[in-house]
Amino acid sequence: MRIHIGCEMSFDFPQETPLIAMLNVHYSRASDLERPDFLISNPPVPIESYRDSFGNWCNRLVAPPGRFSFGTDAVIRDTGTFEMGDLMAWQNEVRDLPSDTLLFLLPSRYCESDVLANEAWRLFGHTPLGIPRVQAVCDFVHNHIIFNYGNARPTRTAAEAYREQSGVCRDFAHLAVAFCRALNIPTRYCTGYISDIGLPKPWSDMDFAAWMEVYLGGRWHAFDPRNNAPRIGRILIASGRDAADVPLTHIFGPGTLAGFKVWTNEIVE
Repeated sequence: MRIHIGCEMSFDFPQETPLIAMLNVHYSRASDLERPDFLISNPPVPIESYRDSFGNWCNRLVAPPGRFSFGTDAVIRDTGTFEMGDLMAWQNEVRDLPSDTLLFLLPSRYCESDVLANEAWRLFGHTPLGIPRVQAVCDFVHNHIIFNYGNARPTRTAAEAYREQSGVCRDFAHLAVAFCRALNIPTRYCTGYISDIGLPKPWSDMDFAAWMEVYLGGRWHAFDPRNNAPRIGRILIASGRDAADVPLTHIFGPGTLAGFKVWTNEIVE
């Protein structure tokens, strides 16, 4: 399957404003791109690209005053099948985990696994280890939080989402990440594209999405507590400890979002 993916963001800036954009497909899927998904801006400005400490591809630029737009557009190849989980993946003892996964056991800005540890063990300590335990976390979070764009806020933490029982996809992911880390399962926060391909219409307007990956059985596995169902065309952009590590844009100054579009559509040939 070939999928047309991309995005466009527009901001109004009162002055020259430095920003970082993290909108390119993750290196783990880069070989599936039919051409590089370069970040393009209007008006054109110099763009410096680099990899952050997690290996994510970032773009650094300075926006001029006034209306400024930027985005990506690409075609990516995909299996075209719904995701398949590995039901036999085992849970490693902490002492046996690779050193580079240990960071994803620790509390972070939005995932206070230390604060939620007692609740995590009360709710899930009786569940079977490995995939069943992670699925139990996702089932709980999926049912516990009510999706609500209207009261979304960028500073809500996992513990706050647990208390308020309301949020958007990042809140679902943060709470599930925090619970899994408290249960000694390395878990990282992910952001990227999730398509509606293969689902019944009507489809809602596209947006970027958040999910998580857990380290079980020697590799990382994707879980999506917001949708809690397999998808076709899940395309990773970036992963880190939580949303603070992988914001789509980080703006160093005042600016007003004037437009935002995301597309991920099957190319019918």
